[in-house]
Amino acid sequence: MPKTNIKSLIGKLNETCRKALESAAGLCLSQTHYEVDIEHFLIKLLEMTDTDIQKVLRHFEINETRLVNDLTRAMEGFKTGNARTPALSPRIPKMVEDAWLVASIEYQMTLVRSGHIVLSLMSNDEMARMLILSSAEFKKISVETLTQSLSDIITGSREDAETIPVGATPGKGAPGMPPKGTKALDQFTINLTDRAKKGEIDPVLGRDFEIRQMVDILIRRRQNNPILTGEAGVGKTAVVEGFALRIAEGDVPPPLRNVEIRTLDLGLLQAGAGIKGEFENRLKSVIDEVKASPVPIILFIDEAHTLIGAGGAAGSGDAANLLKPALARGELRTIAATTWSEYKKYFEKDAALARRFQLVQVEEPDEEKAMVMMRAIAPFL
Repeated sequence: MPKTNIKSLIGKLNETCRKALESAAGLCLSQTHYEVDIEHFLIKLLEMTDTDIQKVLRHFEINETRLVNDLTRAMEGFKTGNARTPALSPRIPKMVEDAWLVASIEYQMTLVRSGHIVLSLMSNDEMARMLILSSAEFKKISVETLTQSLSDIITGSREDAETIPVGATPGKGAPGMPPKGTKALDQFTINLTDRAKKGEIDPVLGRDFEIRQMVDILIRRRQNNPILTGEAGVGKTAVVEGFALRIAEGDVPPPLRNVEIRTLDLGLLQAGAGIKGEFENRLKSVIDEVKASPVPIILFIDEAHTLIGAGGAAGSGDAANLLKPALARGELRTIAATTWSEYKKYFEKDAALARRFQLVQVEEPDEEKAMVMMRAIAPFL
């Protein structure tokens, strides 16, 4: 793994975990081991007091002394004789990466706590087997219980003060705890229908034809995902806002009356997603919650071409590959918007993706429509 990626990963750890990793490197050096491994890290983590991991051990009635002795015995099997600075075992970056995905996606945290590390290790079959081989004490941890109750188990840990939920400000909420009710949809989308009902969206005029086209496409059985194409600034987003206003007023066919329109905030979705797989995991969480929602949701993806090419060269196709199966099965309904040139560049080249969408061309308003629009906004000028 490149040094920049490792540095980025280490930066995701809270102070407790970072100090434990630094001490683990010292322990590895003193034992003349060649690689800093998970056993070094866990031993140093267990030397600290009042941490998440200690609360987890107490909850599952794990004998901490026996666990440390088992881990120390496991280390005795490591190759010795290294006179240079030890390297990081590939399992350490993997451990931190998995824990960061747990922390950021499932708990909306800005930093990784030791509780997230324990959960991610025990949730990974290969890692869990490795830990159980080192110490049978790990068998006492129920992954299901830990997943469901981690927040309650680690409450009051010293790590509370080191980790702040995404979007929280210091002094608000319980530090280190996930904001209650906050899910991927709340974090990465904006509810347009709700804004329309609250009167936060201005009236949309001159776009009746495009809105009717969208409605006709959305109530089809197949190819029922509109994609709005048009030059920048012609009002593609306004067409969707006009549709949201009609839903709020009940001026849509019965199948669409109880639908929510949610705008996917690509900026938030991509923010801080520097680790491979993190962006895709965030998107997958949004898709899963849309599918599981009791209220039908239509996802509006503005600048959709940026989503198809998101996540860097290595993972640029992953977002499209996540979307295609859900769109094909009708589990995810979307309205996309992009410019005509970007549509030809990204969508037309991917025939499977293009088949999922139906074009709606949004042209610049003619003189008559422009006059209607200007008369409507004149009183507000």
